[in-house]
Amino acid sequence: MIPFLHLGPVLVPTFGLMVAAAMLVSYYVLRADFKRRGLVPENPNAAETFVAIPSLAGIAGAKLYHVLESPRELFADPLGQLFSRFGLAWFGGLIAGFGAFVWMARRFKIPILEILDAGSPAAALGYGIGRIGCLLSGDGDYGIPTSLPWGMSFPNGLVPTTERVHPTPIYELIVACAIAWILWRLGARELRARQAGGGAGAAGGAAAAGAGAVSGGAAARAGRVFAAYLVLTGVARFLVEFIRINPRSFFGMTNAQAASVASVIAGVALWWYVARNPARGVAL
Repeated sequence: MIPFLHLGPVLVPTFGLMVAAAMLVSYYVLRADFKRRGLVPENPNAAETFVAIPSLAGIAGAKLYHVLESPRELFADPLGQLFSRFGLAWFGGLIAGFGAFVWMARRFKIPILEILDAGSPAAALGYGIGRIGCLLSGDGDYGIPTSLPWGMSFPNGLVPTTERVHPTPIYELIVACAIAWILWRLGARELRARQAGGGAGAAGGAAAAGAGAVSGGAAARAGRVFAAYLVLTGVARFLVEFIRINPRSFFGMTNAQAASVASVIAGVALWWYVARNPARGVAL
């Protein structure tokens, strides 16, 4: 593994490079989703803003959540823990990124569920790409020992091991790509339903949604893509934790599994809410 690239006197962490790659890919996916939905056409740089600010907030939230998981270590060395280059928690990043996304939606006057739908495929794919940074750095996000032929060892990782273990970041990348594809297709189907139900083009209907003048057909759909994102990513993370090396805490689950259960419950609740209150849901 290659935790750092040595460029002369400069030490570049490969995890940081993959986070930057994830942000770049997420930007192009989000920009494409904005275009097909007709969101903020008057601001061509909106996609950059909607990636940069939530991404930075997500990194900060992931770091804060990680250090709060180990309060003893935090109190022993608060500055060292807070400003360490290592240690990020997925659920903390989700919470902070979600909060920043909601704030941005309010600022641009876009219905919250509409913008969350648009951001879901980008978020899913960006997460998977970022996980390859964990693989390259060998930071301990790998799995338990395995005899499978694709097992990997991380003798030079940040958290080294000479045993062959499950390369869980690769598993998560594959699943994240599949989830992003499913969400993209679901979004396309919902936009076609808007066109059929609202008598307007998909982009035109979405533009009307952003302006607050949503047709009945458009209102019936907003929020389902984000609900599916919460459920699918929650299930994926819950399952991969069974072969991860994270310690158990809540009812025999890891912290990430407990957070995943919360994500799935929130997704199911949102799907139910949108189904029961379609017009109110899109106007949130």
